[in-house]
Amino acid sequence: MRLEGGTSVTLRVEMDKERVTFGELVSVIGQQGGDIVAIDVIQPGRRKEVRDLSVTVIDPSVVASLSAAVQAMKGIHLVNVSDRTFLLHLGGKIQVHSKVPIKNRDDLSRVYTPGVAKVCMAIHEDISKAFSLTIRRNTVAVVSDGTAVLGLGDIGPHAAMPVMEGKAMLFKELAGVDAFPICLDTQDTEEIIRIVKAIAPTFGGINLEDISSPRCFEIERRLKEQLDIPVFHDDQHGTAVVLLAGLINALKIVNKRMNEIKVIVCGIGAAGVACSRMLLTAGVTNLIGVDKEGAIHRELSYTNEVWNEYARMTNPHIEKGPLSEVIRGADVFIGLSRPKVLAGEDVRLMNRDPIVFAMANPDPEISPDEAGPYVRVYATGRSDYPNQLNNVLAFPGIFRGALDARASTINEEMKLAAAQAIASIVTDEELNEEYIIPGVFNDKVVPAVRKAVIREAIHSGVARKIPSDFRNMD
Repeated sequence: MRLEGGTSVTLRVEMDKERVTFGELVSVIGQQGGDIVAIDVIQPGRRKEVRDLSVTVIDPSVVASLSAAVQAMKGIHLVNVSDRTFLLHLGGKIQVHSKVPIKNRDDLSRVYTPGVAKVCMAIHEDISKAFSLTIRRNTVAVVSDGTAVLGLGDIGPHAAMPVMEGKAMLFKELAGVDAFPICLDTQDTEEIIRIVKAIAPTFGGINLEDISSPRCFEIERRLKEQLDIPVFHDDQHGTAVVLLAGLINALKIVNKRMNEIKVIVCGIGAAGVACSRMLLTAGVTNLIGVDKEGAIHRELSYTNEVWNEYARMTNPHIEKGPLSEVIRGADVFIGLSRPKVLAGEDVRLMNRDPIVFAMANPDPEISPDEAGPYVRVYATGRSDYPNQLNNVLAFPGIFRGALDARASTINEEMKLAAAQAIASIVTDEELNEEYIIPGVFNDKVVPAVRKAVIREAIHSGVARKIPSDFRNMD
């Protein structure tokens, strides 16, 4: 999951209307880089009035100077400054609700003892009934150790919780999936695996989140081997699915085929490896991974075994050197690294109609202004530029489909189908350089991804249930 800048604050001000006008206050806030988006009168008065002003700023660092400028105005008393994001997080963002009311002893006897005992015994005799008689069929654990949170790095499990709560909200709001954040106070690979295995009977799926590389690879691999429910590291596979969806449509614009293009992937961490594997599965044959040491190739031996495996499956022509050299003649640049690693001159060296997906946040590998003169299709992970490549397009629908099919895993066929489903939302009539991917609030996305994932789960033999809307499927 990735981070963007900007913030929103609420200024509570007491105005002496005989000494200052509201227009003067608005002018000072604007001069300091603030934009008033909402006004609430808290305490009206003939002479003095208290108002709450909701103000957005692009640069969070200006909040202090903006507040000082308001406080310095004659006729203004700055009562309080509240960060609206902090206010939203007070007490957390999620809670548990009962599905049935408990209004009398009869209700109590059925939801709890003694009536619940026969339900327990039914599951004891056939544990598959846990999917129909408990929350398991619609519940996902969002598991993190807080080691790779947004662009903040290793901030620990306590600080990771707001992100995991937000992830749980997205599951519920977009796909109706009940997700719960599990933040673990350990970075030990073996302990994380043991804990997740131990809590697995509660859940229908495991979403791994913000666990640092390379540990994340082993944790996911071993959990997938040992559990019979889907295990999905979203930082890897959600990114890969959305990226592929965007590339499918971008290639239509430039009239190129997947098996004919040269792709540079910059940043070979968890997301970079997963995106590369997805692109190879989709038909790319000439893909080169680049990290700070230059192009990864099979003639070198790396201390990171993941890189050794990566080198064996990529860079077929054993190209060597830094990004500025191997990018020559490339059709696609995919950035999953850090800001400003790509220059306009590098893009100029690419093949005709270059495609640049610069996904570092908050600042991309190359700005749209610098890339603009050379690039044909440009995309980022940011919401304030066209073509936002956001994991939110993938994981809700993928898990909705996997849960509805009671899939034992989320395999490559299901992920590839999800990418194609996302790409298909953009019609040929809508497709253009600034619209290659649907927006995150497009209500067609989750149903389309769910349907594609279920179909492939059935075809690939990992579905343990056929949803009612698929029972007449050929």
